[in-house]
Amino acid sequence: MIYIDRLKEIRKDKDYTQKDIAIYLNISQVQYSRYETGIRTIPIELLAKLSILYNVSIDYLIGLTDVRNPYPSSKLYKKTTIKS
Repeated sequence: MIYIDRLKEIRKDKDYTQKDIAIYLNISQVQYSRYETGIRTIPIELLAKLSILYNVSIDYLIGLTDVRNPYPSSKLYKKTTIKS
């Protein structure tokens, strides 16, 4: 599953830990780890939150495109960061 590699790759590119992401998603680090390793399928709601955090499209996260840019007409998009 390509999205597993993408989740880990983009998280590391942004210098976030699994714990950082889990806190942002309001889930446990163990639960997030299961998404990133493919043990569990990540829900669409969490993919949407991650796409906003990483400033990419969900299509990029799940491997449907190699273009990282989010869709320009998104009314829901607002830049988000995790505060350490």
